[in-house]
Amino acid sequence: MSSRETQPRVRRERRDVHGILLLDKPRGLSSNAALQAVKWLYAARKAGHGGSLDPLATGLLPCLFGEATKVSGLLLDAGKRYRFTAKLGVTTTTGDAEGALLAERPLPPIDADVLETVFARFRGPIEQVPPMHSALKRDGRPLYELARQGIEVERAPRSVTIHSLQLLDWSAGSFSAEVACSKGTYIRVLAEDIGAALGCGAHLLELRRIGVEPWDAARMLTLDQLRALGEDRDALDACLLPIDSALAGWPRVELGDEAAHGFVNGNPVRANPLPVDGEVRVYGNGRLLGIGCPTGDGRVAPRRVLNAS
Repeated sequence: MSSRETQPRVRRERRDVHGILLLDKPRGLSSNAALQAVKWLYAARKAGHGGSLDPLATGLLPCLFGEATKVSGLLLDAGKRYRFTAKLGVTTTTGDAEGALLAERPLPPIDADVLETVFARFRGPIEQVPPMHSALKRDGRPLYELARQGIEVERAPRSVTIHSLQLLDWSAGSFSAEVACSKGTYIRVLAEDIGAALGCGAHLLELRRIGVEPWDAARMLTLDQLRALGEDRDALDACLLPIDSALAGWPRVELGDEAAHGFVNGNPVRANPLPVDGEVRVYGNGRLLGIGCPTGDGRVAPRRVLNAS
């Protein structure tokens, strides 16, 4: 890791920042390290991210500042889109290029048609066994800690959905593809399982996240682009998306002054019109107040109340 990617130890006066930055995470940084770099650049008091990427991976990492951290759980449940490259004929201990060699096998005859036939088996609902090198916990300990000690424990398969899986490129010994998938999908495991279905094994070479619903890669910014803005807080803040960009497509409810006051104080309030069920984004005087849930009697109850937007 270069010195530019480590956090300066100079103390900075922290400030309240509210909004969402779509960071293009570089390879080699953990999601938390990337978040801390952005948090320092913004001198933000509070920040979180909307779903981890492995150090090997690059691409879209939503960084949430201030009140935006209250929607982080929604992003963990969001669908994701990735581009990845897998090496065929070689398996590793971690399922990716950072692991130690497990086995090498000769490649069977493979072409685009063969790959498409195998891809078809992985579209739709599938079962995946989570990898040992993951942040899932067993008895309070992350699985990757056990894996580093040479301990392997049984993991129950999990249901995930591959909404689309498209071959992008094929060359001798490797392939590239784009996948849209549900939460909880491990692309390393998908690459390994495709390799197993081909009879030769595989591991992940490269992984780039290009979408986290409702965003795509078009608004991403790199750490270098942000650093180039220096301490120009207006320019940095102009890079932020509003909190309600995370709720695009949700039903919207607008409250009058009295109802808005009741809502932000934790009370169910009357709202009209109101969907019968499903969560809604709630506004007062055009300002996002939070997330609400219809109670079934013409009222909406607060689930998350925002103090700034």
